[in-house]
Amino acid sequence: MTRDRNKIKVAVIDMNNGVTNQGMRGIQEVLLRYQKEMSVELAYDVFDLRQKGEIPGMEYDIYISSGGPGSPFDGEGQQWENDFFALLDQIEAFNQANEQEKKHAFLICHSFQMACRKFGVGKVIRRRSTAFGIFPIYLTEEGEDELVFNGLPNPFYTVDSRDWQVINPEDVFFSNTEAQVLALEKERPHVDLERCVMAIRFTKEIIGTQFHPEADPVGMKQYLLQEDKKKAIIENHGEEKYLDMLESVDDPGRITLTRSIILPNFLNEALNTLQEA
Repeated sequence: MTRDRNKIKVAVIDMNNGVTNQGMRGIQEVLLRYQKEMSVELAYDVFDLRQKGEIPGMEYDIYISSGGPGSPFDGEGQQWENDFFALLDQIEAFNQANEQEKKHAFLICHSFQMACRKFGVGKVIRRRSTAFGIFPIYLTEEGEDELVFNGLPNPFYTVDSRDWQVINPEDVFFSNTEAQVLALEKERPHVDLERCVMAIRFTKEIIGTQFHPEADPVGMKQYLLQEDKKKAIIENHGEEKYLDMLESVDDPGRITLTRSIILPNFLNEALNTLQEA
């Protein structure tokens, strides 16, 4: 089957279960901006998986799966989770069967945690308290060599929003030899807790982040100014940290930079393999 290399098809999987969020807008804006700046013909379709059971087929080149509310175990035994895991299996099988043409997937937050369960990587546990705000992320040695992070400082800043986390007990981790830990949260020497895993390359073409690379200053500011969010951040991190986050929103070297680099780098990588095929 010959296909037009200049027409790229992206499937965006919405894991938000009908809950209002900034993430889906963020992902779509990144795609539209990329299309414009790179002058590529890129079309995307949105699949509302958790609420409507919609799942993309294998006719797409690139898959981006969003964050979402609730526990990463919510879908256990349900059709929508089975469909999601089956899709990841199909992408893997396709990539193993095709030497040149590859399908790429980027998994964010909720999707990342589910993938950790699926691929048997790390251990998915509930956090003691919600993490929400703009935080520094530290690249591992593998992360520093990872193309998707090319152009970011170490540490870089991004939006983190989660009640669950993936930790890395050595024995669990090596059940998947292909996976690489690319980034970790900051060390908290005064807290007796493991550093949470913030990014993993599951396979050569499937990568995921615990944080939100699609987050933008506009959406983040709206969140930070909400009374409940403000209160939670001040209770968990103190007022100084809250004011620092508000400043971070406007700092061009923080979430704006992260947003302009990670997903566009991922798209570049996917497009390069498509064009080489």
